[in-house]
Amino acid sequence: MENTQSFDSEHTENTDDSENTENMNIGDELMPGEQPSAEAETMENLMEMYEESFKRFAEGEVVNGRIISVDKDHVLVDIGYKSEGQIRIHEFRDESGEIRAEVGDTVEVMVEWWDDENEVVVLSKEKAEKVKVWEEIKETYDNDGTISGTITSRVKGGFSVDIGVQAFLPGSQADLRPIRNLDEMVGQTFDFKVLKYNRKRSNIVLSRRVILEAEREAKRSATLASIHEGKVVDGVVKNITEYGVFVDLGGVDGLLHITDISWGRVKHPSDLFAIGDEIQVKILNLDLEKERVSLGMKQLTPDPWTTAAEKYPVSARVTGRVVSLTDYGAFVELEEGIEGLIHVSEMSWTRKIRHPSKVVAVGDEVEAVVLDIKPDARRISLGMKQAKPNPWDVISEKYPVGTTIEGRIKNITDFGLFIGIDEGIDGLVHISDLSWTKRIKHPGDLYKKGDLVQAVVLDIDKKSERFSLGIKQLQSDPWETVNERYEVGKEITGTVTNLTDFGVFVELEEGIEGLVHVSEISKEKIKTPVGMFNVGDLITARVMNINSDERRIGLSIKRLDMPDDQALLSEYVSSMRAPTSAFGEILRENLQEKLNSQAHGEDEEA
Repeated sequence: MENTQSFDSEHTENTDDSENTENMNIGDELMPGEQPSAEAETMENLMEMYEESFKRFAEGEVVNGRIISVDKDHVLVDIGYKSEGQIRIHEFRDESGEIRAEVGDTVEVMVEWWDDENEVVVLSKEKAEKVKVWEEIKETYDNDGTISGTITSRVKGGFSVDIGVQAFLPGSQADLRPIRNLDEMVGQTFDFKVLKYNRKRSNIVLSRRVILEAEREAKRSATLASIHEGKVVDGVVKNITEYGVFVDLGGVDGLLHITDISWGRVKHPSDLFAIGDEIQVKILNLDLEKERVSLGMKQLTPDPWTTAAEKYPVSARVTGRVVSLTDYGAFVELEEGIEGLIHVSEMSWTRKIRHPSKVVAVGDEVEAVVLDIKPDARRISLGMKQAKPNPWDVISEKYPVGTTIEGRIKNITDFGLFIGIDEGIDGLVHISDLSWTKRIKHPGDLYKKGDLVQAVVLDIDKKSERFSLGIKQLQSDPWETVNERYEVGKEITGTVTNLTDFGVFVELEEGIEGLVHVSEISKEKIKTPVGMFNVGDLITARVMNINSDERRIGLSIKRLDMPDDQALLSEYVSSMRAPTSAFGEILRENLQEKLNSQAHGEDEEA
């Protein structure tokens, strides 16, 4: 710049010298073949420098300059003007705050404004960079190219992207699919397409999706050309649903159905996979027209059912884990892909299981025995109780018929009592075996749950798993000796317990009742005894007959006045069987006539 200034002053002083002026006609044409003199070349260079010193720049013009000095506030840059341009120092600070400016560095700057009078030029490095960015944006848009940028923040409807200037990325253009966590995108750098721009409004709209779609289409074509049914390929888990997993095979999505994930039980695919997992799968079906691909993972390993019959023969003891419960049983996993069913009826020898949850829970390790196996149907029947001894096999040896046992009442029903014998084995005392003599309406009238009672073993049915007990059998049957206590013809006294149209029931002792038939109440004809007696009345009657097998005693009131021998004879006649000969019939008729005549004579006397 000093040479420019000295040339300027020298030129001013010699403007009136016509001779010098003539000598400085640099533009004079030279003769052909004639070389310019050294003086002429020097003068031409000086003129160029002179003209350069008066160069004017348009505001907004971007030019190259060289840094000539750096101070705490400004950076001075020589752009070929008669004075240096100034740039604010902050435009050279990087993200860490350090100044990135060295004397001699070449920089692109934009002329913001100048003052010829004061010879001041204000420059901007940042604005020059933005101008360059806008030129790059225009070039990218015109040539359908891509531009790199960093997502700086989330804004309404999408993201703000730094590509040298701020641009807008709509949320729908950020990826191929909706993004669940938008904050994960902030801070990441991607390539973008410029969908549209307006420099005056500083409006730029970008798209990343367009690039991804183009990449996917290229990958898809290559993938579809290379895959075929039966091929094993690598893929990336793209999406997880309750019915399966979508796998990206390289531009083509395949479905790995939940039933093809494992030979074993899969509750939900998310238990085994996460989005982004790299997995290996086998192509099961390929529809190129619809671009549908069915995948399988379990097909990479042999089907375990092909060898199940050899590994789990009938009667084999096995151990497995309970994986599921139903109303009718529990499913047990013996190995991956092989499950067996333990039916509720096969869980206990002695207990009646209404639901398997009363015995096992999901996750329990159980021991069982193989009862049946059908590999073709993929079914194995198991039994838990078969893994333990059957208590019914030894119960008859331990408690033979006639043995007196002791136990607590576990349950009371309308038909009897259940008494605990051994673990899981209950014996039943039927209501008819509670007492020889008492009429029991409900067992709960005499016993309550938890009572400790004794009983006699009456019968053991191993096949039906029934254990019959009796309480009344602890004592002898009073009807067996009733003939010894009540002779025919003997007068007895008892209490009226019940009145019916056909007679009166009289209790002779606890549990022993006799019946006075309506025809045996009086010599007169009576239709019903109701109204003649009351329950609780004491009455006297004569024993007419005794039937121990049928547990019946016939009584008579009207025959109290008859002689004992006549009563006995009447009893004998009434109890006689049909005659087996003519003589027997004659004898019976004669006896009956004798009784009738005696009875008629007594009636007349009365």
